[in-house]
Amino acid sequence: MNRKHTIHLDGLGLTREQVAAVAAGAGVEMDANQLQKVQRTADFLAAKVDCGEPIYGVTTGFGSNADRLLGAHRARDELPGGHPDAPQGSLLEELQHNLIVTHAVCVGAPFAPEVVRAMLVIRINTLMRGHSGIRVCTLRALADLLNHDVIPVIPQKGSVGASGDLAPLSHLAIVLLGGGEAFFEGQRMPGAEALDKAGLKPIRLSFKEGLALNNGTTQMLATAVLALQKMQQLLATADLAAAMSLDAFAGRSGALREEVHALRPHPGQVETASNLRKLLDGSTLVDIPYHLVPRFRPWTVEAWHTPEAQAQRFDIYWDWVPLNQRHGREAFYNRFLPFKGGKKHQPQDAYCLRCVPQVHGAVRDAVAQACRVIDIELNAVTDNPLLFPDAENPRHIEDQVISAGHFHGMPLALAMSYVKAAIPVLASISERRLNKLVDPANNDGLPAFLTGNEDATDSGFMIVQYTAAGLVNDLATRAHPASVYSVPTSANAEDHVSMGANEARHVLEMTEDLGYAIALELYTAAQALEYRQDMLNAARHLAGQGDWQALAEKIHGAPRAEGPQQVQFETEVRALMQALADTQEFHAGEAVRTALARLREHIDFLRSDRPMDSDVRSVCALVASGALL
Repeated sequence: MNRKHTIHLDGLGLTREQVAAVAAGAGVEMDANQLQKVQRTADFLAAKVDCGEPIYGVTTGFGSNADRLLGAHRARDELPGGHPDAPQGSLLEELQHNLIVTHAVCVGAPFAPEVVRAMLVIRINTLMRGHSGIRVCTLRALADLLNHDVIPVIPQKGSVGASGDLAPLSHLAIVLLGGGEAFFEGQRMPGAEALDKAGLKPIRLSFKEGLALNNGTTQMLATAVLALQKMQQLLATADLAAAMSLDAFAGRSGALREEVHALRPHPGQVETASNLRKLLDGSTLVDIPYHLVPRFRPWTVEAWHTPEAQAQRFDIYWDWVPLNQRHGREAFYNRFLPFKGGKKHQPQDAYCLRCVPQVHGAVRDAVAQACRVIDIELNAVTDNPLLFPDAENPRHIEDQVISAGHFHGMPLALAMSYVKAAIPVLASISERRLNKLVDPANNDGLPAFLTGNEDATDSGFMIVQYTAAGLVNDLATRAHPASVYSVPTSANAEDHVSMGANEARHVLEMTEDLGYAIALELYTAAQALEYRQDMLNAARHLAGQGDWQALAEKIHGAPRAEGPQQVQFETEVRALMQALADTQEFHAGEAVRTALARLREHIDFLRSDRPMDSDVRSVCALVASGALL
């Protein structure tokens, strides 16, 4: 396959970005100096075997068979009929072969190729550390699978996350032996056929190589890396959606100020507030005075007097506050003109707008914690036992071949549990903003369900919110941590497991629905933003004509008779006219405008009801691709 670049692996410096690059098609090369260490450890192990040393998983059985030493010959050969299925080679080789072929028992749909490619690069990298006993020739065979794009078929379900991801990694390794199935050039076929088409040969495993290939946290780590990559993109997209909604609401920016967040400096919160300030930079909608914002009224033929204005898709109005309703509010009406339009007279926005830094920021912190764990794991050794050929003054084999528990996935499982719980939180606050945009009781003067509905036949964005609500509920019901349910395995030899493979797989799957929820907010916020901009600019253009009576026609509550109130009304309408005429054109922040323009290249403003399914597909694809960022 055509490769953009090649990732250099030395067992020490693999990054999440490099894993993502390999998942997307990059190749790998292995560090020559580190390969010498790999081979030295394999040679050390072979020497210990020749000395007759008892070594777990090499000269003993696995799991509950760990107390059984392998004999010099097969007892089964003496059984009636012999042992026709036994592989060629020694019992030590048979042990490794059987480990792979009996452990490849996963079920379900196969992982996508990018997940398997991520698993391959992670496994190669951890074996490069030189503590697993694998030979260089076997490691090269594993790298050849990746570089020739032979993708083992790995069903998604079957790992308990300790001893590592035994079953899925066995599906990965069995193709090296000429077994199992693989994808090659887009086709699913037997593993041996895929190897042959790629010009590769099956291999035979030596001491501990089966254990080195299938014992580790590779599946959960690969899915976690890809899930976190998506989460970071979705967090940036969620900030963009929130900024677009804030502009559409003509919201308040005080809750985003730097000095505010210096008083509670959670890193994610500070970052989110800073990002929102950048996204809203240049906005003439945020912090707009209350009295300038008109309320939507359905369009009618008589709504506007000039042919240009009659092309509008709405009418607008304000309510005038009479003198007898201003008692005790004199200071407020000295600052703001006495007109009630779309923006409610309150100094703070709803939580779904005001608390974006706190909520998005907390999700960011959950993702950051998971990234910290994953970054350590990417360059860790996670199989068992661990080999230390260069140990100083070893007295016994146990000083150089040490059984430990690095295969246990609990560090990853708990970190991904945190992210798993955070996903419906991010989806929920996005849905609340969407709901607020379509609800005429709460959308600060925008039309109900963001459609003019002149003939009472349109639903507008009503059911978009239904879909978002369904997604939030589905994500919430899937957010329960898998890591709290350990089910012992291997006749209780493995009596506490992490379920980290399920945890990370769930998170990766949930990111798709999270993306859908955020996409629906963007779809809705774009419609709301255009309404808000157009309504405000229509008011501004009307005021710019200098005809206070034309503006007065858009105001309810005018006095019915001549007198002091009428004079007061005229004076205040003229003041409103002047305030509107003196403003700059109303528009969103520069970054929000750019995103809106990109979205409008694919999805038109909804003037009246039309089939929306293609719109929804388009905005979901835009979010998935990151094209709006």
